Amino acid sequence: MGKLLQKAVALWRKLSPISYAYPAQDMALGARQLHLVGSIHMGTQTMMPLPAALQKKLARADALIVEADITSGASPFSASEICPPLAERLSERELEELQRVCREVAIDAEVIDRLPAWQLALMLQAQQAQRLGLRTDYGIDFQLLSAAKAQGKKIIELEGPQAQLDLLKALPDNGLSLLQDTLQHWHTNARLLQTMIGWWLETPPADSRPALPGTFNSALNEVLMLQRNQRWRQDLTALPPGEYVVAVGALHLYGEGNLPDLLKKG
Repeated sequence: MGKLLQKAVALWRKLSPISYAYPAQDMALGARQLHLVGSIHMGTQTMMPLPAALQKKLARADALIVEADITSGASPFSASEICPPLAERLSERELEELQRVCREVAIDAEVIDRLPAWQLALMLQAQQAQRLGLRTDYGIDFQLLSAAKAQGKKIIELEGPQAQLDLLKALPDNGLSLLQDTLQHWHTNARLLQTMIGWWLETPPADSRPALPGTFNSALNEVLMLQRNQRWRQDLTALPPGEYVVAVGALHLYGEGNLPDLLKKG
């Protein structure tokens, strides 16, 4: 009778998963228990401290899994390839938009004129986030990593800073399409950032595929989202038995080809 009750409880939990007040879900992969967290890489001061439920999950976990340990000090901006002037890489209209955006975020357009396009795109996105009041040390990644290190937890990187840098450097034309998308979807990206902050401060999406604006073209989405989700699925299913908190960018938990759906398929 006791075993039947245990099976009934396990089935109920599977059919009625626990919901959290932040973007997260629990997933069992055999003897591996994953707490998938939709992280925001830069956050507001109001996102501190971490939710109590997440702190408890981390305290029980055997390890924290992140995309990359951003507390290691590695920076994608430490060395730059010298590229042709932006006037030779962008259309006249794109160049005008870039100059407008640079004025908005107080970046000297002349200083960044010979930078790789992917690096410039990241600089613009980071400056935009800062002007919205977001900071790296308020981000969920940073808070989780700091807490895990204070507790002596093992930290596992799905990629690491160097692998992420190599991915960006491998984009066609030094990531020109990433820069073009950043300029084209500048205001949309700001709204998306505010939406994701709301997932932590107010309520997370109830649907695994919420209606979200696109800020990547299909080719970039394939490389930066879908292919990475596939690689992470392989890494997570190969983990040894145990309990893990897995923090990845929030958008990897939602939409077409999201990580939870891939894990459910096995």
